[in-house]
Amino acid sequence: MTVDKTNTATHEMTGKCPFGGDRVGGTFGTPPTLENWYPDRLRVELLHQNGLAADPLGPDFDYAAEFAKLDFEALKSDIKQFLTTPVAWWPADYDNYGPQMIRMAWHAAGTYRIADGRGGAGTAMQRFAPISSWWDNGNTDKSRRLLQPIKHKYGSALSWGDLMILTGNCALEIMGFPTYGFGGGRLDAWEADNATYWGPEIWDPKDVASFDSMVTRDKRWRGKNGDADYDLENPLAASHQALIYVNPEGPYASGDPLGSARDIRITFTRMAMNDEETVALIAGGHAFGKSHGMVSAAEVGPPPEIAPMEAMGLGWNNPKGPGFAQYTMTNGIEGSWTPNPTQWDNSYLENLFKFEWQQTRSPAGALQWTPTDPNAPKTPDAHVKGQMNDLMMMTSDIALKLDPEYRKICEKFLADFDAFTQAFSKAWYKLTHRDMGPKFRYLGPEVKIEDDLLWQDPLPARDYELVGPAEIATLKQAIMATGLSVSDLAFTAISAAVTYRDSDKRGGANGGRLALAPQRDWAVNRRAVPVVEKLRDVMADFNGRQAGGKQISLADLIVLGGCLAVEIAARAAGVPASVPFTPGRVDTTQALTDIEMFEWLKPIVDGFRNYIDDDFKQISQGAAPEEFFLDKANLMTLTAPEWTVLTGGLRVLNVNHDGSDHGVFTDKVGVLTNAFFVNLTDTDLVWEKTDESAMHFVLKDRATDTPKFRATRNDLVFGSNSQLRAIADVYAGSDGQHRFVKDFIAAWDKVMMLDRYDVKGHKRYAPMAA
Repeated sequence: MTVDKTNTATHEMTGKCPFGGDRVGGTFGTPPTLENWYPDRLRVELLHQNGLAADPLGPDFDYAAEFAKLDFEALKSDIKQFLTTPVAWWPADYDNYGPQMIRMAWHAAGTYRIADGRGGAGTAMQRFAPISSWWDNGNTDKSRRLLQPIKHKYGSALSWGDLMILTGNCALEIMGFPTYGFGGGRLDAWEADNATYWGPEIWDPKDVASFDSMVTRDKRWRGKNGDADYDLENPLAASHQALIYVNPEGPYASGDPLGSARDIRITFTRMAMNDEETVALIAGGHAFGKSHGMVSAAEVGPPPEIAPMEAMGLGWNNPKGPGFAQYTMTNGIEGSWTPNPTQWDNSYLENLFKFEWQQTRSPAGALQWTPTDPNAPKTPDAHVKGQMNDLMMMTSDIALKLDPEYRKICEKFLADFDAFTQAFSKAWYKLTHRDMGPKFRYLGPEVKIEDDLLWQDPLPARDYELVGPAEIATLKQAIMATGLSVSDLAFTAISAAVTYRDSDKRGGANGGRLALAPQRDWAVNRRAVPVVEKLRDVMADFNGRQAGGKQISLADLIVLGGCLAVEIAARAAGVPASVPFTPGRVDTTQALTDIEMFEWLKPIVDGFRNYIDDDFKQISQGAAPEEFFLDKANLMTLTAPEWTVLTGGLRVLNVNHDGSDHGVFTDKVGVLTNAFFVNLTDTDLVWEKTDESAMHFVLKDRATDTPKFRATRNDLVFGSNSQLRAIADVYAGSDGQHRFVKDFIAAWDKVMMLDRYDVKGHKRYAPMAA
C-alpha cells in the first residue's frame, strides 16, 4: 500500500494501513459459525454431506466395473505377503500383522447398530473423525498406514472399505482360520461424518492430559447396571462414548464379570448379534494377538484428528522407548489370551475354563486377570525373543464363563471345535457384511450367492417373466376398477417404500413386506391393510388369467398403484405426466422375514405420512418431530429439494396415516398442485399453535381470524426453516406448478427405486453383474 508521507503526525511510518484492519482473527470456518450461534437450528444442510463435490472420482465412476478388473487372487496374495513382512517403523507383534489387522477390520465393522442401521465398515468411516480418533481405535491409524502401499497399487479399483475387511479375512486365513466368504462393494465416503448421533457425552479435545476421560457412559444409560430398568438409549449400541463395544474392565471399570455380561448382551444385541454369535465373536477374536498396556494413558499423545501437523495424520504418540513394539500402548490392558497368538485353535476357551483367574493390574494400571495356577501355560512375548509371560483375560472374557447362558454356549464350543469354527466364521461374515444390504450388492469371486442368510433379508428368485407395457396398461385398468382412491393408492405405495434406509440398505418396497408381520401390524400402516387386500385380488385375478408365463408380484402391484395415482393426480392438475415404473420386485415370505430385526424399522416419527408415535414424548428424550423427519430424509438419501417437493406432493395427495387434514393445504385433495407451498408461504395467513407443546397448529386468515387449515410441526418446518422455505418459495411461485410436478415425479421414482439393487446400472449401489 502507499503511505501518505504528509501526515506523519497522525500516522507514523509503521507500514500500517491508516484505516486499521491489520490483524486477522479467523478464516473460513473459524468459530463461531452458524452452529455456535444457533446450535438448536434444524441442520438441513446435513442432507448434502458426502456429495459429488467431495468425491474425487466423479459422478461417472463405476466401482463395480473397476473392481471386476482386479486380479483378486493377486490382491489377496499381496495382502498375505505383507502380513508377515516386517516394517521397521511399526514392527508386528509376533512378526505377524494379522492380529492387528483383524482388530482394525473388527472395529471398522463393529460400529454398526440395528436401531438406525448406521455405522459399519461400508464407507470406511474409520479414516475420519470422530471414529478415527476414538479411544477404542487407538493405533488403527498405524494399521491403515501400513496398508497404504497396497491401496496405492490397486488405486480406485479397491476401496478402503473393501481393503480393510479383505485384509481382516486374509489375516484370519494365514493363521489357519477358514473364512466363510467375502463380498466387495463398499463405497468409500470422502468427508467426515458430522451428523451421526454417537451419544450425548462430550469430550473436550483440549483435555489431552486426561485423554481416557473420553470414555464415558453415564448419560446414555438409564439406571445402574443390575437395576431392573437398566437401559441403553436408542439408537446407541456401544456401552461407552468412544468405545466400539464395552469396557473390557467391566462397567465403570469395576472388574464385575456379571455386570460386564449384562453390558455385552445389550450392546451386541443392539449390533444385531444373538448370544451364540456374541460368544463366537469374542472367543474367536481373542484367539489371536494381544492387548497393549505398557504406558499410562495420560502419557500418550493426542489422537490423529488433533495431532501435530508433522505427525501427518498419525496420533497417540507414545513417549516410552521407541513408542512401539514392547512399549506399545492401546487400551491399557497388557498381554495375550493364548499360548499361540497367531494360530487358530481352541486354547482361549480351554484355558478360560480350565483355570481360575485373579484380578491384577497392567503396567498402565488397567484391571485384568491372570491364572491363579503358577503352572498354567505361558505366552511368548510379542517382541522380546525367549521371554514368556502370563496369560491374560479381560473382565469381559470372565463374563463368558460366569453368565449362565454364555457359559452354555462356551461349553458347546469347548466340546465341538468344528461347531465353534463354523459359528465364528458365520458371525465374522455377518459382522463384516451386516451393513451392506442384499447380496445383489456383493462383488467378487468369494460371494456365497447360493446361501440365504436371514440377516440379509433374502428375497426369492423370480421364476416368471416380467410384465410389459400392454400388461401394465391392463393392470392399471384393473386397479382403477377396484374403486381405490388416489390417496389410498399413493399412501400404500409410499408406506412400502418409506421403510428404506440407506445406512444398511434395509427396507423398501421390494419383497412386499408391507403385507407381512411386523409391518402390516404397525399403527402407521393400518390404512394400507384393506388396500393391500384389494390389490392382492387384482394380482390373483391377473396371474390366474395369464397363459404366457408373465406374472405380477404384490410388491410390484403396490408400487404400480402408487404410480398410477400420481399420474391421475398430475392429469387432474392439468399436467399430463407419465410416472416411471420398473417391474421386477418379488414377494418374499414370512419365513424369510426376521420379525425382531424388522421391528427396528418401525418409525417413531414418519413425517411423510404425518405420523407421530403416541408415546413420542416419552421416547424422544427432547428431540423434536422435525429432527426425526430430517433423520429419515437422510436415511432415504434425499436432498433438501427432494425432501421438500416430495412432502408437498404427498400432502395434497393426503397420504396422512390417519387420513386427517393436517398439512393438506388444498380443497382439491388428490390433485397434484403446488397448493401446499402456495398456502404455506401466503403472507395473508398466520399460524397459531393449538397446544402448549406446539405440536399442532391452525392457519387463520390474518384479516378475519377465520381458521383455514391445520398442521403439525412436520408441515410448518418447510416454512419456518430458512433453507427449506427458500425451496418452498420456488414451488410456490407463478412458474412453480410444472416444475413441482416434474420434480415430485422424479423424487417419487427415486424413492420407489431405492432398494432396487437388482437393476443393472445402479452404479451408486455397485450391483453385481447380471
